[in-house]
Amino acid sequence: MMGRWLPNWVTPGVIRAAQFALAALLLALLWRTLDGQEAARSLASAEPAWLAAALGALTLQTGLSALRWRMTAAQLGIGLSRGEALREYYLGQALNLSLPGGMIGDAGRALRARGQAGLMASGQAVVFERLAGQGGLYLVTAGAFVLTLAVPGGVEWPRWLIPPLALFLLAGLALPVCLYGLARAPGRLGAAAATFWRDMHRALLAREVLLRQIGLSLATTLCNLAAFAFCAMAVGHGLPLAAVLAFVPLILMAMLIPLTVSGWGLREGAAAALFPLAGGVASGGLAASVAFGLVMIVATLPGLYFVLGRGPRGLRP
Repeated sequence: MMGRWLPNWVTPGVIRAAQFALAALLLALLWRTLDGQEAARSLASAEPAWLAAALGALTLQTGLSALRWRMTAAQLGIGLSRGEALREYYLGQALNLSLPGGMIGDAGRALRARGQAGLMASGQAVVFERLAGQGGLYLVTAGAFVLTLAVPGGVEWPRWLIPPLALFLLAGLALPVCLYGLARAPGRLGAAAATFWRDMHRALLAREVLLRQIGLSLATTLCNLAAFAFCAMAVGHGLPLAAVLAFVPLILMAMLIPLTVSGWGLREGAAAALFPLAGGVASGGLAASVAFGLVMIVATLPGLYFVLGRGPRGLRP
């Protein structure tokens, strides 16, 4: 569909090159304006033990995410072994980081798992698993926002940030309500929404999986927050627990904006803006975010083992 509205020369390769260029530009601007030399010194003196802890947290997050996908797929009639789910998840992460679009790995997971129940079900399993992960991040963000506003003496939210963040959280609450209402509407759109809602309810909200879905989604979110917090500790700019719960989710959400490669530049800008609100310095946020991005790359290296065809691929197209 997008190809109808774009010139012929706008290929996936061109888009990816533009994403790399924008990421490099943003990082260069941040480096020049936020004391990049200080950030470089922080990175050079990073504590290996804290970086190893961050790598462990991201590795655990991948394992838990693979389990969540396996459970979601099972609800839709797709049986995956633990080994298959883990291999495919690592492979998807590596492809997402290295190929145009940033979602190719997820599409590949759906394509290779389509044999048992069809492409629609396998695609839904991937989409619903991703939604569950974002739901965990949303719950932590909303809970931290409400608690830090209600309990004085912790995080001091700037006045300019409270309205847009509150609006964002309210929109998150409204989305499932709107989908449920749309599913009751007449016509093709209502029928499609009803099908989507029914399948999502079976995959994520059914009584037999609801608590496990919530637990796994919160656990993967906390692993990501812990990994970033460990990277901040590694570069000497640790954050209080309240700031980790309140601000780090916002930093990670910047990675969801598909303007750069894996959120590079956007994530660093968000960290540089939010670290001073937690009593830190902007260059510390820059260093912590760069460290997190590098550790995240290392954490996906097992996926390259399967990308290069050197390991068992598990599922077959």
